[in-house]
Amino acid sequence: PQDPAMAYGKWDPEPGDLIEIKRPLYQHWALYLGDGYVLNVTPVDEGAPSLLVSTVSIFTRKAKVKKQLLKDVVENNDWKVNNKYDRSRTPLPVREIIRRAESYIDMEVPYDVLSENCEHFVTMLRYGEGVSDQVS
Repeated sequence: PQDPAMAYGKWDPEPGDLIEIKRPLYQHWALYLGDGYVLNVTPVDEGAPSLLVSTVSIFTRKAKVKKQLLKDVVENNDWKVNNKYDRSRTPLPVREIIRRAESYIDMEVPYDVLSENCEHFVTMLRYGEGVSDQVS
């Protein structure tokens, strides 16, 4: 069993933590704000069922930043806290992460799976620069 205090894989998120959600076809990322809420990027085409979001978002150039309850974003998918880049980067202070995150709520942002995906967005908030190893 993993040490629950480890940054990777703990179940009790702290504000500023990165949340990795395992969707059927891809990983979705969110940033934990506290009180059960996360910030995440969703494609603007909201008519799409969630299973299609991954394929739709490849063609969608715009996305909306939303504050939602973690349980609503996760639905019945597996998730974990995954601050995996903390090994190579220093996170910004938590208050700064949250302040930056909240400034984006309900904004539309460009969304391109290859350069500006949901992982880039949350890592940019946590570290001040976007990183993703979903894209080589």
